[in-house]
Amino acid sequence: MRRLSFSSFPYKFHIKSHWLILFSALYMTSILNLSLWRYLLVHLEVTGIKMFFFGISLPVFVFAALYLLLNIFCLPYLTKPLLTGLLLISSATNYFMFNLGVFIDSDMIRNAFETTTREAMDLMSLSAITWIFITGIIPAALLVFTKIEYKSFWKELRFRLFAIVGSIVTIGGIAALFFKEYAAFGRNHHEMPRLINPTNYIYATVRYYHHKSLVNRQFARLDEKAKLMPYEDAAPTVFILVVGETARSMNFSLNGYPRETNPMLAKEDVISFKDVYSCGTATAISVPCMFSNMGREKFNADDAAYSENLVDLMQQSGFQVLWKDNDDGCKGVCNRVPNEEMVKKNDIRYCDGKSCFDEVLLEDLDEYLGNVTKDAFIILHTMGSHGPTYYKRYPATFKKFTPTCDTADIQKCTREEVVNTYDNTILYTDYVVANAINILKRFPHLESGLMYISDHGESLGENNIYLHGLPYSIAPLEQKKVPMVLWMSENMKKFDHLDYSCIAKEAEKNTYSHDNLFHTLLALMEVKSSTYDKSKDMFENCRLKPLPH
Repeated sequence: MRRLSFSSFPYKFHIKSHWLILFSALYMTSILNLSLWRYLLVHLEVTGIKMFFFGISLPVFVFAALYLLLNIFCLPYLTKPLLTGLLLISSATNYFMFNLGVFIDSDMIRNAFETTTREAMDLMSLSAITWIFITGIIPAALLVFTKIEYKSFWKELRFRLFAIVGSIVTIGGIAALFFKEYAAFGRNHHEMPRLINPTNYIYATVRYYHHKSLVNRQFARLDEKAKLMPYEDAAPTVFILVVGETARSMNFSLNGYPRETNPMLAKEDVISFKDVYSCGTATAISVPCMFSNMGREKFNADDAAYSENLVDLMQQSGFQVLWKDNDDGCKGVCNRVPNEEMVKKNDIRYCDGKSCFDEVLLEDLDEYLGNVTKDAFIILHTMGSHGPTYYKRYPATFKKFTPTCDTADIQKCTREEVVNTYDNTILYTDYVVANAINILKRFPHLESGLMYISDHGESLGENNIYLHGLPYSIAPLEQKKVPMVLWMSENMKKFDHLDYSCIAKEAEKNTYSHDNLFHTLLALMEVKSSTYDKSKDMFENCRLKPLPH
């Protein structure tokens, strides 16, 4: 049998290296940067002839920069794998940026690395596959079957140096002519570099791994002396924290939304906090941050992975802790406490083998509470309103608002269909949370309470932005403003010496964030810790009796 060598590969096409680099730079500048040019058309204000030529210079600048880089890195034996990878990845990022309004930064890279197979499959719609196939896979396949012809070493080197110098001169000339315009536009639109393919994801990936390399790998204890110092009462405390997924405050009827999306919670004695902001715009950041004592401004997800958090302190102080997860993992928060993953149980009443409806979190909760003999802290991590397949997040009986968008290609649906489908997920969340409250009511001897708070919000097509994950500095309110709902049993109000009506008034007038959660729950659970900050305790002004520590 004749062995197939690289020299005998059946190439269908031939191209000289300098033409390949030129065409690749042009293709990346034009087709693979559609989101960048759309952004420029929307945000560039042509107020005179100089601004007009500044706008013309931007694609020339990007082309020159890409042409420069490709001439440096497209070396023999490296060109094909390098360009193939860039074509495939850039076509995918181009799709998500153009169709869903995504910006690529290190947090988005973190999200990509932590995305589960189920989440990835939800994103792989027919439109995405078609887009990536046409703009990425076909060009990459053509490249594989093309023989790249290089000049002799010295001729190739001479041409590359000429191309590199020409690119530098072009970039320098543009910078000299339009320095003020570039500086002003960059200052006012600092998010724009996150749209430039492929430098955005290359830089973001390098930065992501740089952050990870700087992490202090020694695990940090938060407070070894943290302990339970409760008020005097005979009732065990049981508190359920429901962590929502992708729920936005403005779609809760409890917060004034005209549609009745919270019919069941409205019948309960709950307090809705109407002005609450998330720590991040994606689960990989928000969930570890909301359980951390760092606060949003100082939070670092890599550091948090090597430090204790709220649930660790609860367990250390004597609480019976349980984390029940229905949202593809706890992002490291529950690693040191008892935890259950609902999809692994695959309860056929709620699960399809890939994901589960959130009702599965309530199964066996009666039995668990019936066996409680000590203080317990329970976290229910919901699937909530996870997109883009909102239609998969609720049973058919909750399809109240129609017509719906029953596809992952939400950008192809009408805004009415997208909002209807999303509102159905909120309606179902209302049902799940209200049922958790009703389960707690069955145990009147307990000092029980429940809080629901979402990890981040969601964009539903406003300004052509979908889903979530935009950098916090430019993210719209839809992605940052989250619902928070509190319910307390009469025992908790009484034995924790809290003025419930006072909390309701504070919730109406004050602004809170995930930064308050750590300190509020520490105090509510009566845990004494040096990490507690009274100024961030949402209930401090409504205590009828000082904390016993």
